[in-house]
Amino acid sequence: MPRFTKPPEGTWTEHYPELGTAPVTYEDSISPEYYELERDAIFKRAWLNVGRVEQLPKIGSYFTRELAVANASIVVVRDRDDTVRAFHNICRHRGNKLVWNDFPREETQGITRQFVCKYHGWRYGLDGSLNYVQQEDEFFDLDKSCHGLVPVHCDVWTGFIFVNLAKEPTQSLREFLGPMITDLEGYPFDRMTERFAYRTEVRANWKLFVDAFAEFYHAPVLHAKQSRERYAAAGQKLGFEAPYYRIDGPHRLVSTAGVRNWEMGEDAVKPSEVLTRGGLFGPWDKPELGEMPPGVNPGRCRPWGLDSFQLFPNFVILIWSQGWYLTYHYWPTSYDTHVFEGNVYFLPARTARERVAHEMTAVTFKEFALQDGNTLEATQLSLETRAVDRFHLNDQEVLLRHLHKVVADWVDDHRVAKGVVG
Repeated sequence: MPRFTKPPEGTWTEHYPELGTAPVTYEDSISPEYYELERDAIFKRAWLNVGRVEQLPKIGSYFTRELAVANASIVVVRDRDDTVRAFHNICRHRGNKLVWNDFPREETQGITRQFVCKYHGWRYGLDGSLNYVQQEDEFFDLDKSCHGLVPVHCDVWTGFIFVNLAKEPTQSLREFLGPMITDLEGYPFDRMTERFAYRTEVRANWKLFVDAFAEFYHAPVLHAKQSRERYAAAGQKLGFEAPYYRIDGPHRLVSTAGVRNWEMGEDAVKPSEVLTRGGLFGPWDKPELGEMPPGVNPGRCRPWGLDSFQLFPNFVILIWSQGWYLTYHYWPTSYDTHVFEGNVYFLPARTARERVAHEMTAVTFKEFALQDGNTLEATQLSLETRAVDRFHLNDQEVLLRHLHKVVADWVDDHRVAKGVVG
C-alpha cells in the first residue's frame, strides 16, 4: 500500500497521460547525432541560468561562462547603470576572445572599468559600446557605433541571471518559467549568500544526471552508507516514496516528506553529525526565514522535507525545510560527457558552530553527488552497448519520462521549424 495519497487516476504517471506507461528508450542519451540536434533545438533556444547577482557585487563586476553545448562564450557584467548585461565574448576586430586570463578556455571573473582586447587593444565600455580603436585612421569607413559587443538576451529573476542565445526568444523569461517557478518569488534567496561550490566533469550524458536527481527511488540503496546501519537498513526495508509530483510546461517538481534522523537516537546518526550538528539533511538548527511564498511546498506535505524544482533544460533549485538550498547545473560538453556544478547556499553563519554545521552539510552533499556521478558513468557505458534498448520506469520515475518527452518535443518542433522531415 502506498504511504501517501496518489492522484485520482491511481498513479502520478497516469495523472499525466501524455507521458504514457510503456518502457522507454535511452537512445537520446547515447546518440552523438541526437546530441547535435539538442544543441540547436534546446540550448540555443531555452533560457539558461548562468549565475546569481551576488557574483556581480559592484559596478564593473563581471564573470565569463563557457557554454560548450552552444559553442559560445559569454561575459556577464554589471554596467554603470547597475544593469546586468550579457555579451558574446568576442572582439569585433578579428574575433579574438575578449575576456580571459592565462588560459582562454577557462572561465574568469573580476572587476573592470572597460574591456580591452589583448590582441590589438580595442576597448569596450561596460554597456558593450566600442570606445576606442587602436590607430583608427588606418581603417576604412569604420563606424564605432555599429561595432559594439554582440549582446546576448539577459534577464534576472529573484537574483538568478538567465541568458537566451536565440536571435529573438519566443518567450520572455517570466513566460518561460511559468507559475510553478515564479510562485517562489519571496523566498529569501538574496539573504543566503554563504556559498559552497563544486564542479566536476562526469562521463555520462547530461540527462542521465538530471534523471538521477529527479527520483529518490535509488536513495536507500545507492546512498545507504551515507547513514548509520540501523537507519540505512530501515530505509532499504521500507523503500522510498515521494508524496508529491508536479509538472508545469517543461519544468518539473518533486517534494519529499521530512526526515529528522537526529531525533531518532544516536544509532541513527554518525558521531561526526552529532559533533557538528549538520549532515545530509542540512544543519540541525533551523534559521528563522519568515513566511514562505506559496510556491514552497505546494503539495502541503506534512511533514515536509524538500522541494526539487527542475527547470528545463539543465538547472535545479532544491529548497530544504531546514532553511537552506542547493542548485545543480548540468552543462553538456559532448553526447557522453557533461560538467556538473553544485552550489550550496546558507544564511551567513553568525557563530563558529553555525559555520561548522554548514561545512558539514556541504561536504556531505559533495559525497552524495559523487556517488551518483560514479554510478552514472557505469550507466553510460552499459547503455552504449545497446544490449538492452527498452527500460521499465516505476511511478516514482514519472519526472524522468517527462524530461525525455520534453527534450524530444523541443527537438521535433525545431526540426519542423527548419523544414526537416523524418
